Amino acid sequence: MTNLQNKRVVVTGLGAITPIGNTLDSYWQGLREGRNGIGLITCFDTTNHVCKIAGEVKDFDPLLYMDRKEAKRMARFSQFAVAASKDALKDANLVINEDNADDVGIVIGTGVGGLSVMEEQNEVLLTKGPGRVTPFLLPTMISNMAAGLTAIHVGAKGPTSGSVTACAAGSNGIGDAFRLIQSGYAKAMICGGTEAAITPLAMAGFASAKALSTRNHSPQTASRPFDKDRDGFVMGEGCGILILEEREYALARGARVYAEIVGYGMTCDAYHMTSPVPEGLGATKAMKLALKDGNLSPSDINYVNAHGTSTPANDSTETKAIKGALGDNAYNILVSSTKSMTGHLLGGSGGIEAVATVLAIVNDQVPPTINLQNPDDECDLDYVANESRKVTVNVALSNSFGFGGHNVTLAFRKH
Repeated sequence: MTNLQNKRVVVTGLGAITPIGNTLDSYWQGLREGRNGIGLITCFDTTNHVCKIAGEVKDFDPLLYMDRKEAKRMARFSQFAVAASKDALKDANLVINEDNADDVGIVIGTGVGGLSVMEEQNEVLLTKGPGRVTPFLLPTMISNMAAGLTAIHVGAKGPTSGSVTACAAGSNGIGDAFRLIQSGYAKAMICGGTEAAITPLAMAGFASAKALSTRNHSPQTASRPFDKDRDGFVMGEGCGILILEEREYALARGARVYAEIVGYGMTCDAYHMTSPVPEGLGATKAMKLALKDGNLSPSDINYVNAHGTSTPANDSTETKAIKGALGDNAYNILVSSTKSMTGHLLGGSGGIEAVATVLAIVNDQVPPTINLQNPDDECDLDYVANESRKVTVNVALSNSFGFGGHNVTLAFRKH
C-alpha cells in the first residue's frame, strides 16, 4: 500500500432495496425493530422444491426509476442496482454532470448476475428453438451490467467495474471503490452489491448442496444465525449502495457525511470450494488487515456486522475468526447478523450490510440477531439477541465471506 496517496474517504449517501424495506428509512426501521422479511416464495412454483422460503423484495416497481422499455431489457439484479444507486445519489445530494462525470466511478458486485434471464431463455431455446432466443440475452445476464447500466442511467464516466467474488462481492465492490478514491483515481464512487437469485435453478442447486434451511413450516424463524438449531441459510435478494467521496471533495461541496471508511482487508483461504478453512484463519487475517489499514486496535472496535449466514459451518467458524482477530476484546464488543432478518443476498449481502453498519454508527444503535433462542455452545459472543441495542458505536467492522475462500472485512468509523 506504499503507492497509495492515502486520501481520506467518507460515506455521503446510502441506498437500499431489501426484503424488509425498499427505502433507506424503511430498511433502518426494519433493522431497529427486528422485522422479518422471510416468507414463502411467490415468484415461482415451489411444488417440487425442497426449500420453499426466501427473503423476497416486496412491491418493487422499476418504473419509478426507468421507463418500461428499459426495464424490460434489464435483469432484476440490474434494476435493483440502478434503483438503489439513484436513491443513494439523491441521498448524497450528488449531481453528476459534464463537470464531474469523469471523476465519478462505479463498482457494484454480484454473485450470479442475471441467472433468471438465463433460465428463462434456456426454456425458450428448448421449447421454441434457437431463433427465438432474445438478442438481449448476453448483455442482460452478464454480471458487469449492474455497474454498466447504472453508469448509463446516472452518467458516471469514471473507473467502473463489477466485482464477482460470490458472497463477498458487495464488500469487495466497496473496498475496491475505497482504494480507487484513496489512490486518486476518482473523487466519488457508487459502490456496493446487488443480487436477484431467487430462481428455480439457484434454489435447486443450493438445496442439493444442503446449504438451505428447509424450515418451510416456519419461514420467519428459518434464518437463525449462531443458534444451535440453525439448519442452513435463507436466500434473499436486493441491493445496497454507498456513495463514497474523497473527504475534501465532499466537504468542499457541503456534503453531509455519515461516516468514514478507513480499512479494507481481503484474503483467500485457498482451501476448499465451499467450506471455510478450519478455525477461520483466512477471515481472521482479513479482519487484522482491515484493522492495520485503518490504524485501529482491537479495543477500538465496538461492533461487528457478521457474515452470520445461519449455516452450521459459518457461524462457529466466524466466531473463532472474530476471537482470533480481536483477542479478549471479542467478548467486549457487539456482534450481530442482519441476515436473520433479510436472508442471505449472496453478492448483494455486503452492500446492504455495509449500509446497516454505517447506520449503526450514525445512530449509535446495533441491529439485533433475531431468532436467537438457543445459542450454540461454540458461539459464545454477544450477538445482540432479538432486540436492537442503544450503545455508542465509534468503529465497526463488516464481514463478508464467499465460496472460493474469499474473505473481506470493511472498517468504518465516526467522522
